[in-house]
This record gives sequence, structure tokens and C-alpha cells, in this order.
Amino acid sequence: MAFIPNPSVAIILINWNGLEFTRACLSSLEKVDFPDFQVILVDNDSKKPEGQVLKKEFPKLVLLENEQNLGFAGGNNVGIRKALEMGFSHIMLLNNDTLVEPDFLGKMMLAFSKNPKLGLLQPMICFLDEPEKIWSAGGKFISLLGRAKTLGDRKTLKNYQPFSKKLDWATGCCMLFTREAILQSGLLNEQYFAYFEDVEWSLRIRNQGFEIGLVPEAKIYHEAGGSSKKSHSEGTLSARVFYYHVRNQFFLLRSQKAGLGFLYHLGRFKLWIFYFLLRGRFRKLKAVAKGIKDGLFTPLKSAPKWP
Repeated sequence: MAFIPNPSVAIILINWNGLEFTRACLSSLEKVDFPDFQVILVDNDSKKPEGQVLKKEFPKLVLLENEQNLGFAGGNNVGIRKALEMGFSHIMLLNNDTLVEPDFLGKMMLAFSKNPKLGLLQPMICFLDEPEKIWSAGGKFISLLGRAKTLGDRKTLKNYQPFSKKLDWATGCCMLFTREAILQSGLLNEQYFAYFEDVEWSLRIRNQGFEIGLVPEAKIYHEAGGSSKKSHSEGTLSARVFYYHVRNQFFLLRSQKAGLGFLYHLGRFKLWIFYFLLRGRFRKLKAVAKGIKDGLFTPLKSAPKWP
């Protein structure tokens, strides 16, 4: 990446029936001390006109309203296309169920200025209700098993020392990337809709020769599942969440040609089916079975390019 004397950042938030989460996130972003950033809010067809409510409360944001829920991948791509069109040098995806430290963005941009090979960064992400406990310090991809492992998971900040600041993948909860990384690698793969799209995208960015890094001194706090944890008849997470998780795991395995991973994850998901059978959670059982079938046999689609 060439040196950019006046870098600018577009921060993209997706809102889907998450008014209170998004409002709190936007309030924390108002305190960010980086000089040139713009929030782009993409409302993913919320049941109420939540985007309009938030636009009135935060008039400086750019509001984009989708006529249907395009998921994490499709919704963010709408925002990414707008940010590229507006000419931003860097683009961040940020979950709406997060709060940020005022200096987090400046610290991340400083890391870019020190390493021209970087194409993607993530901050240290801690639990909102336990701010000294890590939710994610980045990711490692175990290629033999096709397993995406979260680093630092539930470890305390004071006891965790990253082995390396280099990552295999960054979490979609908060990922900041250069314009060049997107132009060369393409956008998010919308076939994934939600779950594992960040892993697939990160691996694609690395394959283009960009490095992915952790900025441990930049911190944000995550509610962890604010958009997916709701009351359902079979528990907190819906059957739909399990479907996408299972299907997309196999999409990822196929895209990375991780041979042994099929056996490993089939074993995992068969245990899930057995557990749901014992608990009488038949919707989730069917969702996992359908996820296996669709993940193995649905033709894979490529990620879109810009423009």
C-alpha cells in the first residue's frame, strides 16, 4: 500500500432490529478522536423504520436502507460499495453491538502507516460485560482440518500475550482494511449471508499477498451475539443460526479444499444432531441436517468485485 498523507475511514454498521445496540454504538463512535471518518449505517429492512430514527438522532451519518434483509455479507457490501464510491482510503466493518474506545481507530491507522504490507487489521475485542476478558484476539486457520480458531478466547487481558501480531483471519465484528485490499480481493461473498464470511474473505485477502494483523492496544467491547441471541422455543439461538453455521462451514471447507476437515466437521455436527435429538430440539436437528446437505452440494458462487 502506498503512503496516504490524509487517510480517511468509512465505518459501516449494519442495523437489523437492533435499535438500542446501534444507538449505543453510534454514541461511542461520536467520541472517537480520529480526524477523518464517516459512519455509514445500513438498515437491513428492520421491522420498524429504525434507520430513520437513528438518522434523526445522529444526523451526520450516511443512511442506506435495504428493502430486504441481505444478511451480514450482503448488507455490508451495500455499505462497502458506497464507501468506495465516496473515495475513502480505508473501510471498517463494525458490529452494531459494540462500544469502542475513543483512540481505537487512531491506533489501528497508526499500525497501517508502519507496515505497508498490511491489508486488514482488527483490534483487541473484549466482552462488554467483562471488559478484562477477551472475546477475540484474531484468528488462526488450521488448514488440515479447515478449522477457524479464535485466539485469546475468554482469556484475561493481563494474562494474554499474543504469540504474534500476524493473523490468519480477522473477525467481522471489527475489521479495518485498505481500499487496495478490497479492489484486489473482491467484496464479501454474499452466498454466505452470515457466519464464516469473514474467515473466507480474510483468507482471500491473504492469498492476494496482503498481511492481516492484530492491534492489541486498540480496544473495543462486544455484546457477543446481540443480533442472534433472542428468545426461541428451542433456546436462545434460532435454528436458522445453526443452519447457516453448518452450511457455511462446508462452503469454507470446499473453498479451501480442506480434505480431512470434512470428516472432522461431519463428526462434530453428528454429535450436535444427537444432542438435539436427546433434548427434543427437532427444529435445530433439521436445520443442522439441512445445513450439511446444502453445504456439501450447493454450487459455490464467487464473491462480487467492485465496481
